[in-house]
Amino acid sequence: MPLTHFDAQGQAHMVDVSDKDVTDRVAVAAGHIRMATETFEIISEGRAKKGDVLGIARLAGIMGAKKTPDLIPLCHPLPVTKVAVELTLDPLLPGVQIEATVKTSGQTGVEMEALTAVSTAALTVYDMTKAVDKAMEIGGIRVLLKDGGKSGRYEAT
Repeated sequence: MPLTHFDAQGQAHMVDVSDKDVTDRVAVAAGHIRMATETFEIISEGRAKKGDVLGIARLAGIMGAKKTPDLIPLCHPLPVTKVAVELTLDPLLPGVQIEATVKTSGQTGVEMEALTAVSTAALTVYDMTKAVDKAMEIGGIRVLLKDGGKSGRYEAT
């Protein structure tokens, strides 16, 4: 299958979606940030000097989804109708599990917005706690679900 962001000469271009139907679309992405037990405890006990780590990271994730076309050069600006970002403390990592759901009614999907929301939320957790733990690790960022449009439904296995 050819890559859609390149023309016949191999030059990058924005895909023309003008002939695509407007459909309801949704994407869910997930990832995590692993940290030291001490950092996990600081976040879970609300002792971070910069404030409510999970609340601020949730807002940053929402903002990140809305700014995706400003960050990813070939993304279309879309009328995002919903962004939900959930951050869950996971003592087994230890760290934070992050999941973002993005919806739109448009001519192209919102996978990039969901991925950007997760990434931005994880980076915000890092930024807010890096003073105590520079070794945190962000990972596992992936699309879990994509639905709507001509290509139909995708669910990660």
